[in-house]
Amino acid sequence: MPVTQSPSNPTDPPYPTRSRSQLWVLIAVFFAPLLVAFVLYYGLQGWRPVGSTNHGELVQPPLEVPEAALTEPRGGEHPADLLRGKWTLVYIGHGACDARCKEALTLMRQTRLALNDDMTRVQRLFLVTDGCCDDTYLEQEHAGLLVAALDERARAVESVFATATPEPLVEAGRIYIVDPHGNLMMSYARDAEPKGLLADLKKLLKFSHIG
Repeated sequence: MPVTQSPSNPTDPPYPTRSRSQLWVLIAVFFAPLLVAFVLYYGLQGWRPVGSTNHGELVQPPLEVPEAALTEPRGGEHPADLLRGKWTLVYIGHGACDARCKEALTLMRQTRLALNDDMTRVQRLFLVTDGCCDDTYLEQEHAGLLVAALDERARAVESVFATATPEPLVEAGRIYIVDPHGNLMMSYARDAEPKGLLADLKKLLKFSHIG
């Protein structure tokens, strides 16, 4: 005797539809932070600090800074991977450190301190082009600041920063951000709004799981 299937109850919940909806929600929740981070990092939509007076200028595309055993002021060597593993704020200037230099180093120090728990993810580097430095000043005002010479072994490093700088490198007085992979990805002109550096760095740290 043939078995007759009873028609579906129109009040039954649409399980397949509900499952698909839940799947799309899970996909959206998982991928949304990755998409936001990508947008913020590469400036494709929304957050585009290029040309802004209160944010940095994106280096597009980011430029990889080559590994190099940079020379310390007193003759030692930094590890070749100095610019790997952490976010790095970089300033390039004369070893005598004029008023602009001191202003930039202070901004880098205060920006890092303002990151609170995230400050350990950020380091500061002063690249000097000639005789260095006022040790007393640096030790008293900028403890923990890394200092390295732009000498012959650093020419490839210097070249990357010069490529990303529209003005003469030293006279530019810019602050740069290098990501934990060693990519030079943002710079700040001397007339940039100081709070912009902190705002941009907070966003990068929030949406990045590197460094």
